[in-house]
Amino acid sequence: MSLNVGFIGPGIMGRPMALNLMQGGHKLWAYARRPAALSDLIVAGASTCATPAKVAAHADVIFTIVSDTPDVEQVLFGEHGVIQTAKHGSVVVDMSTISPTATKAFSERLAAQGIDMLDAPVSGGESGAINATLSIMVGGRADVFERVKPLFECMGKNIVHIGGNGAGQVAKACNQIVVAVTIEAVAEALTFARKNGADPAKVREALMGGFAGSKIMEVHGKRMLDNDFKPGFKVGLHQKDMRIVMETAHQLGVALPAAAMVTQHLNALMGSGATDLDSAAIVKVIERMSGMGGN
Repeated sequence: MSLNVGFIGPGIMGRPMALNLMQGGHKLWAYARRPAALSDLIVAGASTCATPAKVAAHADVIFTIVSDTPDVEQVLFGEHGVIQTAKHGSVVVDMSTISPTATKAFSERLAAQGIDMLDAPVSGGESGAINATLSIMVGGRADVFERVKPLFECMGKNIVHIGGNGAGQVAKACNQIVVAVTIEAVAEALTFARKNGADPAKVREALMGGFAGSKIMEVHGKRMLDNDFKPGFKVGLHQKDMRIVMETAHQLGVALPAAAMVTQHLNALMGSGATDLDSAAIVKVIERMSGMGGN
């Protein structure tokens, strides 16, 4: 069944996700802060809107994927926000990575106006967005999830309803902990190999065939070997995600020592101006700390 779908935030991830929704046969209404970000969607037949409110006026389901918690709050509740015009019974699906606590509060504010909400952050990077193979972690009511699931299937393969509102964001925070700590482990292992005079490429090849093999070893390890940090996922965004992790851990009194250490390494990259590099650049911090003059 074809739906009128709104899409707010067609960036590196959002643009291919929106295109995949259109390829699934759905009519798309889109908004971006930068009009240039809409060019591919316009070519594909999307209608563009001047504000989030105008997107919501046309849509049964409104997707948002923006940078941080304040950005979501602005597009939903700002002067020209979604809540101004969204229809009773429509669904807001936030695919950003933001605070689980704020997500619960946003869902309550929308519910008071008769608008349902799902939080549905994703993992899989730009390639997953392009190939519609994303992992989608969903929080919200089960019946709302079932209504939106056919749209999720246009964008991803591993689609899991985690629980109530905020549970999707909790799952994404868990994902970011594992990814960050594993990147750190791969960076340390390859730096250890180099410092000992062993070929890090051969070490990686050996490790890939054993219990230490992982997607992070495969993809990020290759980036480290090639000194190729063109972003699949930027340091600035990963640091933001880990800030959310650590703030939430602080609120709950949860000890996350490894996550805290990697967050500091991401902070160091931010301080050195590496905001737009891929987060595999954590290896640069390890190299510098090891007297290897990481470049």
